[in-house]
Amino acid sequence: MFTSINPATGETVATHPEATPAEVEAAIATAHAAFVQWRLASLDERSALLSRLADAYAANGDRLARMATLEMGKTFVSAKAEVMKCVAGFRYYAAHGPAMLASRTVDVPGGPAETHWLPLGPVLAVMPWNFPYWQVVRFLAPTIMAGNVGLLKHASNVQGVAGLIVEMMAEARAPDGLFANLAVKSPAVAAVIADPRIVAVTLTGSEGAGVAVAEAAGRALKKVVLELGGSDPFVVMPSADLDQAVAAAVTGRIQNTGQSCICAKRMIVHADVYDAFVARFSAALAAVTTGDPFDASVAMGPLSSIEARDGVMAQLAAARAQGATLTGGAVVPGPGAFMTAGVLTGVPAGSAVLHDEVFGPVAMVLRAADIDEAIALANDIPFGLGSSVWTRDLAEADRFVRDIAAGMTAINQILASVPDAPFGGIKKSGHGRELGPYGLHEFMNLKTVLRAD
Repeated sequence: MFTSINPATGETVATHPEATPAEVEAAIATAHAAFVQWRLASLDERSALLSRLADAYAANGDRLARMATLEMGKTFVSAKAEVMKCVAGFRYYAAHGPAMLASRTVDVPGGPAETHWLPLGPVLAVMPWNFPYWQVVRFLAPTIMAGNVGLLKHASNVQGVAGLIVEMMAEARAPDGLFANLAVKSPAVAAVIADPRIVAVTLTGSEGAGVAVAEAAGRALKKVVLELGGSDPFVVMPSADLDQAVAAAVTGRIQNTGQSCICAKRMIVHADVYDAFVARFSAALAAVTTGDPFDASVAMGPLSSIEARDGVMAQLAAARAQGATLTGGAVVPGPGAFMTAGVLTGVPAGSAVLHDEVFGPVAMVLRAADIDEAIALANDIPFGLGSSVWTRDLAEADRFVRDIAAGMTAINQILASVPDAPFGGIKKSGHGRELGPYGLHEFMNLKTVLRAD
């Protein structure tokens, strides 16, 4: 049984039954049968389904957003924006996907060589709760366009969202079996991966979950895409527009109550502007409003659960015990998993918090003497997902792009995922890419065809 608990109130939203082994087998069998037909669907048919899905999400935006807010606590405003981002994702692949799948011809000795993108089969997606619609659509839209079919193992606390995603597929008149939610818990995932009808796996989640899924996929010789954790650097140099940098740092740190892999988590600030940045940043975070996520005037809702909040508080307590100074970052009394935004400064070298991901609305601010130290601090983590750099010096920007070890770098803006551009990381942040043409091609067979003259 799955229980959805409203993290703003502690009240039970709903309970959902766990799928039986027979139900899982039926879903996989139906998905495999659907693939046999869907792989033959024309690109126009695939685009049309994606367009209908976009229409369904747009028409049901408020209802979808409400469920996300109830189950995992993000503000209703941000939940609605997430749903509309899904609409954009579906429309992007509907419009541009066919061109990405066009065959190419090159001349080789003996006659022309053609390349064709062909679908592979049912793809399993193991997805998290923090962006419960967008994370799924990042996998689902290219899956549909590719001619594959999708099976979702969604997070336990957002099974209501998972049910609505299934409902949207029905509203868009998707073929039976093209998509299903497997309402199973983590121990059941390895057996699904091992099933010969499953051709590949994509996971967004923790490092531990990534290791488990990659191990299971490796034993079955199946491709896997992993988007794991991050502790992204946000580098501020003397030439930066400090007002813009501070505003972006606040937004980057409190979005989704700090529960985003690509949130700006470590602010690395040049010594020349460090004091000014800390003063403005701390004051701005202290002014962030926390409360009812359905209140449009509130900037930040609760964390996803009491347990999640207590985990962040334990990290902060350990950092303080090792000598760091904490401003803000306190539990909000009363029901719900609320806490205030906070800033850690003076974190001693060797502190665990410097190398761990803090999945909550607390930022570290680190001082860098020069660009070399800024880059060294940016890279002094096991993760390599994203990064954000603030400088008006073009040579500095190029240096950061070259030397920061991350899958993505944003210059003078907050890093965000967009349908058009590849998304993913390196090091312990995973491998493979989602979105753009690269995400579409990850789970496809690039077939070479040689034709004699």
